[in-house]
Amino acid sequence: MELVPGNSLLTATPEEGRRLAVTLARKTIGFMQPDASVREVLRPAYANDADSLTAAGQVVATEFQTIAAANDYWRG
Repeated sequence: MELVPGNSLLTATPEEGRRLAVTLARKTIGFMQPDASVREVLRPAYANDADSLTAAGQVVATEFQTIAAANDYWRG
């Protein structure tokens, strides 16, 4: 499983970086729990839990910080 699409954190814009952050977070979950049927069973529990959703948002934010740093915050 490729965890970093295109093997690079470089993106042209912050919007692309944010989308990449979401993708990386999703791929991480898929890597940690490769059984799609198990993920589907678990999804209703965390989809309706504010703490779980907040934690997922924090993971995406951390990924975005990493991507932003790799892109020198999109400054030349």
